[in-house]
Amino acid sequence: MTTVPGTLTIMATPIPDVLLIEPRVFGDERGFFLESYNAKVWQAETGLAVPFVQDNHSRSARHVLRGLHYQIQQPQGKLIRVILGSIFDVAVDLRRSSITFGQWVGATLTADNKQQLWIPPGFAHGFLVLSDFAEVLYKTTEYYAPEHERSLLWNDPDLAIDWPLEEDPILSSKDRAGISLQGAEVYP
Repeated sequence: MTTVPGTLTIMATPIPDVLLIEPRVFGDERGFFLESYNAKVWQAETGLAVPFVQDNHSRSARHVLRGLHYQIQQPQGKLIRVILGSIFDVAVDLRRSSITFGQWVGATLTADNKQQLWIPPGFAHGFLVLSDFAEVLYKTTEYYAPEHERSLLWNDPDLAIDWPLEEDPILSSKDRAGISLQGAEVYP
């Protein structure tokens, strides 16, 4: 763990390229302030010079599971954070040349803990809403390209993701039709 006063705390995950990030929060009786992104601090703390080109915002109800999504061309790196509620956020390594290919990592992101998850290009991403509602904001390093979007099967037994499910998830038709890792297009 790297801590630099006034900046970010970077926490390693079981997949070294995926980072759990905790911004410094200034709080008092009025509320709080945090800097959710600063390009200079980001590069200094993570060593990554990534161009974020798009911000996305989603709102979902409890038990909604979105994902596992990725773009086979124009792969997106994503910096995920929650501003309302809580989610279980998951990244799956789809880089065939990686020693962690086919492995996943998950983190509980909440409006209260204010943590962020960095998911580099080459990963599938998805999340399960744990609260009544959750609003998720995320920055991407590439533009959305629907013609290149793919959906990995959220409950693929080969991935064995330990989703904290209380009941069957609410899925889109696209996510119900996800492909198993064995049949999915992956990165070199």
